[in-house]
Amino acid sequence: MAKRSRTKTAEKQRAYDVQAEWTPADLALLENLKADEARLPEDAPRALLSIRLSVWTEDTTSPVRQELDLRILAKERGYRVVGVASDLNVSATKVPPWKRKQLGDWLNNRVPEFDVLLFWKLDRFVRRLSDLSTMIDWCLKYGKNLVSKNDSIDLTTTAGKILVTIIGGIAEIEAANTSTRVASLWDYAKTQSEWLVGKPAYGYETDVDEHGRVVLRIEGTAHRALHWCKRSLRRPHPPSARRMAKVLVRSGLCGPGLTATTLLRRLRNPALMGYRVEMDPDKPRASRVVLGKDGKPIRVAEAIFTEDEFHELQADLDRASRKQPPRQANRPTKFLGVLICSVCGTNMTVQVNKRGVATYHYLRCQGCKSGGYGAPNPNEVYAQLVHDVLTVLGDWPVQVREYAKGAEARKEVKRLQDSISYYMKELEPGGRYTKTRFTKEQAQETLDQLIADLEAVDPETTKDRWVNVHNGKTFRQHWEEGGIEAMAADLVRVGIKCEVHRTKIPKVRAPQVRLRLLIPKDVRERLIVKADDFGEKF
Repeated sequence: MAKRSRTKTAEKQRAYDVQAEWTPADLALLENLKADEARLPEDAPRALLSIRLSVWTEDTTSPVRQELDLRILAKERGYRVVGVASDLNVSATKVPPWKRKQLGDWLNNRVPEFDVLLFWKLDRFVRRLSDLSTMIDWCLKYGKNLVSKNDSIDLTTTAGKILVTIIGGIAEIEAANTSTRVASLWDYAKTQSEWLVGKPAYGYETDVDEHGRVVLRIEGTAHRALHWCKRSLRRPHPPSARRMAKVLVRSGLCGPGLTATTLLRRLRNPALMGYRVEMDPDKPRASRVVLGKDGKPIRVAEAIFTEDEFHELQADLDRASRKQPPRQANRPTKFLGVLICSVCGTNMTVQVNKRGVATYHYLRCQGCKSGGYGAPNPNEVYAQLVHDVLTVLGDWPVQVREYAKGAEARKEVKRLQDSISYYMKELEPGGRYTKTRFTKEQAQETLDQLIADLEAVDPETTKDRWVNVHNGKTFRQHWEEGGIEAMAADLVRVGIKCEVHRTKIPKVRAPQVRLRLLIPKDVRERLIVKADDFGEKF
């Protein structure tokens, strides 16, 4: 029996590329469009194409069709295409433009490289009015324009700004209606014994029976993996979840990305009894059985484990699990992600031991046996790290990246060029400045000054660009104001590490601790503060 699905799988959507999805006719049209773009003047407006799909099905506008339509639109308007931001399998309702993988990189880091943002339809770009308002403010700040293939959108006019807001409101209403319909469908599907919609739990896959209905059946490989885990947990000394995950990956029963947390979530899922389940609101990332109108669980598939086997499995998991202490709200570890072990390279964390009324704190790593030699007095390690960082970086100026527009410089260059052309023409034989010696000399002096002014203009200032501006503080001052938290955040952001060397001293309980800073070569560039236009600024 064949599986039924009109939706492209996530793997196929991630594998989207020109060679796989473009037909020879599409490629020929693409080459013709690029050839036309090559003939545009150098000062032609630069266009960025934004392509997005929530779910790629046979009924949706394909990414290839969207790109070709937008390239044709760019040709009609005289735009040069400088890039294509393709974000597939991305919901516009859940993910705003600035958080998408490809488009977000352009909006946050490559602003000077384009002038116009083209998209196929407004709902391909945003579906929330608040996101649209944010993008309009962003475009006005940086002098960019929004253009849609199928909507009359133009931010250069007041009417265009009003129209785009109205269209955005309609798109948000449509998204809300869609959300309501989907929620209603899910509520109905939960009460049915047939499989109507959704992704099956691990251990099952969709199929079509002889009547054409979608049903669930047990997936053989997953069945073997789950029963192997159950048998392993019955041993006198059961393996840990991490050990079981490694064995399953090595045997090929599970993919290489399997983690102990994912494996435990699969083994704890009551859907393994063949029942319909839903997310448990009281337990994060856990499921609970859905009861029908008769108060009994709704069966949707053959059981992988019977109820007795499933409860036995849960008891074995509880017996094999280690009781972890509750996570503290204010964790004692400072500079997490910065301090690393010099032997195993894992993060150093603070472990708290209580002996009677006394409490001891030790810095230990994650990879060495028993955490390696425990470094007591973590505060002394923090103090030494702060001292070393301030010694190396404390006097460096804090630089903030700002956006500099080249419009004023371009305007000045145009004025100078026009003036030079005018004086050169009037200084030719028969021109107005050649009638007397005095007017000719004065005009020649003015022309020389205009030429000097034009040569003094830096060509870079005529371009939209990022510039680094000193905000008047050093990093020492910044970290004194923000404290250890601000320093730790900057060190993690920049990628600075600090190796902790622990050397055992004979007849001494505490090891000798030595720190070694690991600073990237491009640390100056990394330390530049890049303001977030779509969130809180630094």
